[in-house]
Amino acid sequence: MEKMFAGARLRQLREGQSMTQSDLARLLEISPSYVNQLEHNGRPLTLPVLVRLTEHFGVDAEFFAPQDIARLVADVREVFADETVTGSASAGEVDELTAKLPEVARTLVALHRRYREAVENIATLVSEQGMDRAVANQPHEEIRDWFYRRRNYVAELDEPAERLAAELRLVPGEVRSGLASGLRERHGVTVAAAPIGADQHRFDPAARVLHLSPALRPGQAAFRLASELAMLEAGTTIDRLVDGGGFTGETARRLARIGLANYFAGALVLPYRVFLGAAERCRYDITRLSDHFGVGFETICHRLSTLQRRGTRGVPFSFVRVDRAGNISKRQSATGFHFSRVGGSCPLWIVYEAFGSPGKIVTQVAELPDGKKYFWLARTVDRSVGGHGDPGKTFAIGLGCELRHARRLVYSDGLALGADAAVTPIGMGCKVCERPACPQRAFPAIGKPLRVDEHASSLLPYPPLG
Repeated sequence: MEKMFAGARLRQLREGQSMTQSDLARLLEISPSYVNQLEHNGRPLTLPVLVRLTEHFGVDAEFFAPQDIARLVADVREVFADETVTGSASAGEVDELTAKLPEVARTLVALHRRYREAVENIATLVSEQGMDRAVANQPHEEIRDWFYRRRNYVAELDEPAERLAAELRLVPGEVRSGLASGLRERHGVTVAAAPIGADQHRFDPAARVLHLSPALRPGQAAFRLASELAMLEAGTTIDRLVDGGGFTGETARRLARIGLANYFAGALVLPYRVFLGAAERCRYDITRLSDHFGVGFETICHRLSTLQRRGTRGVPFSFVRVDRAGNISKRQSATGFHFSRVGGSCPLWIVYEAFGSPGKIVTQVAELPDGKKYFWLARTVDRSVGGHGDPGKTFAIGLGCELRHARRLVYSDGLALGADAAVTPIGMGCKVCERPACPQRAFPAIGKPLRVDEHASSLLPYPPLG
């Protein structure tokens, strides 16, 4: 067994039970000094001690497994990269803080986010632009953060949705009819196709009628049926999750309910084990999965980013949707990949190249400044919202995983993934990127002095000092 150092997790478990080190030592039949060494990572957990811990505390061994803290490290580094924050910390100090005191690091990140929100709200009020930023923007970020903390997996909804799919006997390709039958038989709801303006669907609870836009494709219609069924079947669970989510206002709470209902819908249309099995068999071929389940490219990618059930995990993916202007309208992650809140995203990222090859899947091996490598694929998707001459919507969908998982994907076939891989260095946004020599830099890095010489010029847009 690989050496397992789990001091922080062991201390968290002990303190959660209001136990002293001596209490824990008696329980594990070891000395108090041994417990102290375990909690300070002076000694690794042995198999006998691990077995006793799992038996006495009712946790599985995975609880003590080394945690992927790459995302948390990136969040903490962003705190110290903020030019308005007094003080600094080296990369080594940030790594040590995050590894040894992860809860302190998370608290620091949370406080910094609240601070940034307060600064932005004050700036909005002072500018007298008549927009309440706390109401207009922040609720969406709260929802994204909530899913981000959960690594984009919600067992309380995923498992009931899978059971309901089995009860309704949903069959790929015939999901819409199965959902309509479920709504009618279980809740007395009739489905009617009728023009409803710009809405995709609208439920009339008094008449028990669910109106669907006839413009919806079969997969879209199925998803809308599933999202309304989620409210009827799992409303109590959704309310409980929202109540415990710490959302700050009614707008955020309503958006959270919609987000959780959509999560349930995705898990209902694409049941966990059935979908994961199909994904593994076809090596995560998104086109084949889309054809088999009768849903769109984006829906498949989004569901792939949620397959993190303990004991039956799929490839841990990050999912992102961007527009031509670089705005990220959706972002979810089950990996250590970090989406920056400062300075946009990197122009060298493959998701932007996808706009140059509409409808074609493009791939990239990307390396972050910390040396971690990811395999990314991206493709554009189009949505028509009217007739001829009406503007439509075009997005690029990106799906990425750590490079070590890339060989599980059909898209890696024929590509060099080892030391000779063609790697593109990217960052998490110019203002926080640590790459001084990037010719694509749009902004100088926060807190980094620039070389400014009236009598010299550079190929770099923002040459660093020294």
